[in-house]
Amino acid sequence: MQDGRAPRIKNRAPAAVQITAEQLLREAQERQETAFRAPKQRVEDFEELHEYRGRKRKEFEERIRRTRGSIKEWLQYANWEASQNEFARSRSIFERALDVDPRSIQLWLSYTEMELKSRNVQHARNLFDRAVTLLPRVDQLWYKYVYLEELLQNVPGARQVFERWMQWEPDDKAWQAYIKLEERYQELDRASAIYERWVAVRPEPRVWVKWGKFEEDRSRVDKAREVFQQALEFFGDEGEQVEKAQAVFSAFAKMETRLKEYERARVVYKFALSHIPRAKSAALYAAYTKFEKQHGTRSTLENTVLGKRRIQYEEELSHDGRNYDVWFDYARLEEGAFRDLKEEGSTQEEVDGAIRRVREVYERAVAQVPPGSEKRHWRRYIFLWLDYALFEEIETKDYPRTRQIYQTAVRLVPHKQFTFAKLWLMFAKFEVRRLELPAARKILGTAIGMCPKEALFKGYIDLEIELREFDRARTLYEKYLEFDPSNSTAWIKFAELEAQLQDFARTRAIFELAVAQSPLSMPELLWKAYVDFEVEEGERETARSLYERLIALSGHVKVWISYALFEAEPTPLPRAERDEEEEEEEEEERKMVPGDPILARQVFERGYKDLKSKGLKHERIALLHIWKTFEENHGSPEDVKKVEGMMPIQARVRHVDQETGQMVEDWDFVFADDERESNPTSFKFMQMAHAWKQAQAKGAAGGAAGGASGVLSGFTAAKASRKNEDEEEEDAQSDVASSQDEEEE
Repeated sequence: MQDGRAPRIKNRAPAAVQITAEQLLREAQERQETAFRAPKQRVEDFEELHEYRGRKRKEFEERIRRTRGSIKEWLQYANWEASQNEFARSRSIFERALDVDPRSIQLWLSYTEMELKSRNVQHARNLFDRAVTLLPRVDQLWYKYVYLEELLQNVPGARQVFERWMQWEPDDKAWQAYIKLEERYQELDRASAIYERWVAVRPEPRVWVKWGKFEEDRSRVDKAREVFQQALEFFGDEGEQVEKAQAVFSAFAKMETRLKEYERARVVYKFALSHIPRAKSAALYAAYTKFEKQHGTRSTLENTVLGKRRIQYEEELSHDGRNYDVWFDYARLEEGAFRDLKEEGSTQEEVDGAIRRVREVYERAVAQVPPGSEKRHWRRYIFLWLDYALFEEIETKDYPRTRQIYQTAVRLVPHKQFTFAKLWLMFAKFEVRRLELPAARKILGTAIGMCPKEALFKGYIDLEIELREFDRARTLYEKYLEFDPSNSTAWIKFAELEAQLQDFARTRAIFELAVAQSPLSMPELLWKAYVDFEVEEGERETARSLYERLIALSGHVKVWISYALFEAEPTPLPRAERDEEEEEEEEEERKMVPGDPILARQVFERGYKDLKSKGLKHERIALLHIWKTFEENHGSPEDVKKVEGMMPIQARVRHVDQETGQMVEDWDFVFADDERESNPTSFKFMQMAHAWKQAQAKGAAGGAAGGASGVLSGFTAAKASRKNEDEEEEDAQSDVASSQDEEEE
């Protein structure tokens, strides 16, 4: 080795003489040193024997003198004397050791074992008697003593030992050993008496169960029932004691089941479950459920399942009492059980008990008031009150209690922070169902005065409309609009009410007041409702003026499109010109006033120019698409080509970036009329280029297309329609003038 490294092997060829694994193992075994073994001594005569014994005794005595408290040394000394058949000396040594440590269990056991090996039975008995007298709480000594007596067929002696042992009230294993002794010798009456003494010493449920099972096994059913009855009398009817005796009830019921006394077993189960808290009787409920599945009817099985689910809900609520979802499920469970009892025609007492259970669940649930004053914590909780009130009203018909529930819930909610319109409305509807209209109006009036809310106004108004109290409904709408004048839906509903009442002057006045409000939540809905009303009434001029006002206010592309389509579509006759018979006909058979496509086209043109002046390209494209569809339905092919000529193309446009100040290129929509006005020279060039491109496309297609031309691009269509543009404008103006003269006549 060099530098602490393994030597380098130069020749890796196999050796000429190979060594096998067997040779390696054999050499390793041969080279091991043999362990030292003391030489065997052979005693030839008594003189040598006495010399050997004297030497060994001297060694033992010396070791005992040095380590007097070591029981191991005493045991070796005594066992050596016993091996030499010197039993007197061995007893003497054991006695000396007992003087040192009289409570050593190992010492007593070795002493008795030595006597038994030497067949000194009486000595062993005396030793066991001394040991159990000195150490009565050591069960091992008693077991050895009893085993010795039974081994010697001294059953009375073994029984006497057990009697002495039982006076010390040992643990259960000792009692069971005594009972098994009597059973082995068929002394069953004695065993029964021992059980009786056992339960007197330890009146625990498992002891009573063992005694009852023992009596059942010896076919003494009456005695077994008597045992279980004594156990139940001992534990009594108190909750804690009954809970402790669950094992007794279960064993009693199972015994009756084995004896096919199913009614007795059911009574035992029901008695136990009625006295034990639901959350602590899961095992008993499981046994009862299994029993009912095997031997019960449908109704009893359902009751068992209900009990098991009650335990589950109680356990969940014990962890979180404000888990309102569990309370809802629990209440529905009890309500379902109540309905099943009613359908099955149960006794009134059972029905009343089910009602009490439902009320108990609801009362416990509503007692879990949410912490804090945030509405999100109360949303689920308030429905417990509502369900409680509905149960009392629908199922039990207890109307005073229902009214009391609603009143308590209303007092409980902090209305200064928030309120629940559903609670007020359901309370009022309950009073309406009880024909207490003044009370219902008072409730809703109190709600609106205390905490005005949109849902409360709507519910109150719907109630008055259903009662045909239209004056009250008008008053409520006025209060509603005073509370929230920006609510477009409220204005619309108010106007619809007046329209239904055929008071069109009030309807128009309401709409005018509504559109005059500066802040509106959704003004487009209000204007649309106003226009639809005028259209339905056949007032085209009024609707046209409304569109003009709306355009002046917003000028949105949707307003222009709606205005143009309105001019093109037919409208009903004005209400003053309608006959009474026509009013009774369906809307499909009404006489209609046709629309004017020319006026619609003019509106499209005005809208296009307005959007163009505002620079709204995407809105112009949307308008052109609707305009094109309109021309396809109402116009001529030339009109369609004209609109197509106004369609933009996508092209690269250079512009200066406002952030960087550099010239950039981007894709943008380019309109033909914009390009013609801004860059006439380049527009002419692009127009000729698009015409040449279209001609090339037609040449490539040959005559396959049959002479039909495709959709023109904006610039090509603009060139084709530019020649007749001025003439068409003059014709349109003359047509509009003639149509206006006809309307004036």
